[in-house]
Amino acid sequence: MPEFHELDSSVALADQLDEGGGPVILVNILRVASEDIDQLLLAWSTDAAALKKQPGFISTQLYRGIAGSSTFLNHAVWESTDHYRAARLDDSARAAARELYPASLVAAPHLFRPQAVPGICVA
Repeated sequence: MPEFHELDSSVALADQLDEGGGPVILVNILRVASEDIDQLLLAWSTDAAALKKQPGFISTQLYRGIAGSSTFLNHAVWESTDHYRAARLDDSARAAARELYPASLVAAPHLFRPQAVPGICVA
């Protein structure tokens, strides 16, 4: 069974799921043993295919650390926190992938929204 860590020690993912609104960006840092990379990719692609069918899903992208890294970053966009929560709790949609994730996986999911910084970026 994968291990889950909070990305922010002061705000748990469960607390974030209680906040409404949208859109919302999921960032999930995935660390896995190097020998489990192929298994992670199989599990992630199976999971992503199921999540793509869920209401409110917009897009996802998986990034891999360079130079042989076994750390990945999943970036997914959802219409709202409510949509993401519903998809996350839908066991029927994600059951197949859940069994595929390698035991060495450590995941750190967190939700984000754009932050405006004057003169640099807009929200």
